[in-house]
Amino acid sequence: MRHSRLRTGFTLIELLVVIAIIAILIGLLVPAVQKVREAAARTECINNLKQIGLALHNYHDVNKRLPPGYAASAPYVDGASDTSPGWGWAAFILPYIEQDTLFRQIDFAQPVENTPAIQTIVRIYLCSSDLAPRQAFAVPDAFSSPIALAAPTSYVACVGGDETEVTDAVGQGIFYRNSRTRLVEIIDGTSNTIMVGERAWGHAKGIWAGAIANGVCLRGAQNPNPGSAAAFLPASALGLSHSHLINALGDTDAGLDDFSSFHPGGANFLFADGSVHFIRSISFDLPAGGLTADGLAFTAMGTRAGGDSIQGLDVP
Repeated sequence: MRHSRLRTGFTLIELLVVIAIIAILIGLLVPAVQKVREAAARTECINNLKQIGLALHNYHDVNKRLPPGYAASAPYVDGASDTSPGWGWAAFILPYIEQDTLFRQIDFAQPVENTPAIQTIVRIYLCSSDLAPRQAFAVPDAFSSPIALAAPTSYVACVGGDETEVTDAVGQGIFYRNSRTRLVEIIDGTSNTIMVGERAWGHAKGIWAGAIANGVCLRGAQNPNPGSAAAFLPASALGLSHSHLINALGDTDAGLDDFSSFHPGGANFLFADGSVHFIRSISFDLPAGGLTADGLAFTAMGTRAGGDSIQGLDVP
């Protein structure tokens, strides 16, 4: 009697078909996983900003004013060499984000750069979508000489709209050099005025501690403007930005004084009423000069008492 042999393996064609099916499934799965991860990162970022907002309001309740953008004891010169001691808004609210131990390590009369505590990573100051290091990095001067090691941040405070520079002595926004803003002074409306927003460390290397005198804010590795004239901005830019553009990294300052994020299509912002909103990217001004309708609305959100109306920008 003749016995048939049982086949125990796969043919090459069958194996290739299986591999092709697996590749297709992976191709379908990867974008879905990426979307889930980004949704989770965006939610975490929103929660970070809400905690920051609650901390700022608690600070205001205790001190009857908001903290300064950064505290400087020297007379104003340029917002670069005159920022000492330089402690910024994010350092002053540490006790209100459950960082009491870190807060007690700081002598606010001493310059920022003389305090090892600034090397400490504070989790809620980092967006998980940002390509920031989870350790302190070297903040240099304009000649690339390291001044101090400091922990990064993904969030910076708003000095005002396009009319205000981060280096100015006084800003039209809530936070600026030695600011002491009270909520009642935000006459444009707390729901219309930006307190804090995202500025990706991967685009501009900011720190939570404040403004290191003679230190500079460098372009991040993901900033696509290596040929820009703006290799850096002065010390005051380390923790401050203005509401001019969002994710507009091709402007003359390479986005170093603008808000940005790695969230697709825009960035998250904390408003003075404690709410958090996602605002879509604002790329460039009109070719003939001036701002687009969205740009005008966004710059109006940066001022605390500009008396300007917010029209044309959809904020959910």
